[in-house]
Amino acid sequence: MNKKNVLLHQNIKNTSSTNLTNMATDNTAILLIHCPDKHGILAAVTDFININKGNILYLDQWVDKEDGLFFMRVEWDLKDFKIPTDKIREYFETLIANRFEMKHYLYFRNQKPKMAIMVSKMSHCLYDMLARVKSGEWNVEVPVIISNHPDMEEVAKNFGIDYKIFPITKENKLEQEKKEIELLDSLGVDVIVLARYMQVLSSSFINHYPNKIINIHHSSLPAFMGAKPYHQAHARGVKLIGATCHYVTADLDAGPIIEQDVVHITHKDTVDDLVRKGRDIEKIVLSRGVAKHLNHKILAFNNRTVVFD
Repeated sequence: MNKKNVLLHQNIKNTSSTNLTNMATDNTAILLIHCPDKHGILAAVTDFININKGNILYLDQWVDKEDGLFFMRVEWDLKDFKIPTDKIREYFETLIANRFEMKHYLYFRNQKPKMAIMVSKMSHCLYDMLARVKSGEWNVEVPVIISNHPDMEEVAKNFGIDYKIFPITKENKLEQEKKEIELLDSLGVDVIVLARYMQVLSSSFINHYPNKIINIHHSSLPAFMGAKPYHQAHARGVKLIGATCHYVTADLDAGPIIEQDVVHITHKDTVDDLVRKGRDIEKIVLSRGVAKHLNHKILAFNNRTVVFD
């Protein structure tokens, strides 16, 4: 980017990011892009929006100098935008994206995403997310909760959400996953959240939803593996425990990281304290990660993520 483009970006960001909540409306478009870094990208994208009477509400960009890649997120008001909504993607691809070899993703605020939740027997992450949906904090629809156990069915009923049980064994795993995929596809699900779902998804399931499955796990991996990681951590006298939220890939717990956080531990903490604090940080980190995904603030690339402010 040249000096002029840097100044243009800084001016837009300074005027739009300070009061985004008040400026944003339901009638906005969000564009995520990444491409080889070249001169004039920022000017071309902002000109495309400005010339067509779009009011930019948010703009952030980052250049990976090591790999020579440009990443950007821009959101603009569609109230007076000249290009019809169903033509924006086509126009942008023809006029801008092809020229700069861009990968681009277009979203609209007034299109409420559908989120499926998969859970086993632990309720802390499930309750936290459902409360955020119920309160209106998240603009998302949850058409189904899927589980391999009946334990959380009453929770789903309390929130008025369909609960589907798919018992999983070694013998029926692939068959059951096929049924789950059919259900999810029939509901038009956009993202799947594993709220302490204690099953390893197959590669075929994961590949069906690239960068659309979000998982949470404690950050003591790989040091403390197995069923009782907090017991192991307590025995070692750890001073930090945490949680990692990431997209699911075929490499177990090694997908692109979205969000992480830690909580301090002292010698006074018991195993029960570690479990309680661990669950608290898990639900917080998972909800932060899900919120960023729902607000289209993440670009996953080469097993890493660019997470915009």
